[in-house]
Amino acid sequence: MAEIESVGQVEGHDIHAVTLRGPGGLRARLLTWGARLAELWVPDRHGAFADIVLGCDRPEDWLVHGAYMGATCGRYANRIAQGRFMIDGHAVQVDRNEGENHLHGGRAGLDLKHWHIESHSETHVTFTTTSPDGDMGYPGRLDVRTTYRIDGGLWIKMEAETDAPTVVNLVNHAYFNLAGQGTGDVLGQELRVEAEYYLPVDDHLIPTGEVLSVTGTPFDFRQLRPIGAVLPSPGGFDHNLCLSTPTGPDGLRPCLEATDPASGRRMRLWTTEPGVQLYTGAHFADTPGKSGARYPRFAGFAAETQRFPDTPNRPHFPSARLDPGQTYRHIMRFDFTPAH
Repeated sequence: MAEIESVGQVEGHDIHAVTLRGPGGLRARLLTWGARLAELWVPDRHGAFADIVLGCDRPEDWLVHGAYMGATCGRYANRIAQGRFMIDGHAVQVDRNEGENHLHGGRAGLDLKHWHIESHSETHVTFTTTSPDGDMGYPGRLDVRTTYRIDGGLWIKMEAETDAPTVVNLVNHAYFNLAGQGTGDVLGQELRVEAEYYLPVDDHLIPTGEVLSVTGTPFDFRQLRPIGAVLPSPGGFDHNLCLSTPTGPDGLRPCLEATDPASGRRMRLWTTEPGVQLYTGAHFADTPGKSGARYPRFAGFAAETQRFPDTPNRPHFPSARLDPGQTYRHIMRFDFTPAH
């Protein structure tokens, strides 16, 4: 069975860590707080392992410095303009926690919930939680389940059901540094994304509604290139790339490949979702991390596969609506076979 240990408390709630182990030494450590990926140990080309996700050592540090690191975020991850949208002719106002806009489910989103362990084994754990009707302004009770599973790689499955029409966009918000967490910035690591289009945004990072070609822009990752070779602004990337490849028989589409040239660590990702938010962690600024690390600007990149930002207000974006009797299901599959 999976190793389960108590690691402290957050706001009076006990936090438990679950460690999963897979073939070849792959190891993941998950927290019940936020159904969060806290550690992920993968090999380099010589078989040396490093933890490639950013995080904190103590629960109280996650609360202060966590910035969504590794968490299951929602109900609606990413941004909704003015925190306002319509469902069946009824206006919905959700929490506005980033200026006038809504971000990642609000100031008390799923990332701050204390999830329950529904089942576990040596290679999987399933966490569950419930967001009641009206939580952060969202209509309908939402029952949520996140499963992590290790086989030759890592699978993350996020599911939800509702008792009233609502919108759902759950993401995993891990920050990756393939050289190992705490080793510096990721601007020299290489990235390829299966995306021919991207969503331009306004000054508040809300999509303008346009869907533009990546050709001739900093968003063109169709060939493997250093993340920092061309930045869209001094703040780096915080944009949705629209995935271009169709889904296969398993419902997954290729999303991206990332490589650390020095170590040979490589991450390949497939997803059920139509977009991926590339965020390069501009907010880090000598931020305390794990094992005494201090995270500089651009210390890790997030690859949040998702429905598009502000989708509830953009009918031409892929729908994020969920109705009673339906199951929202979002799957991410990672492979960490090193590059040689």
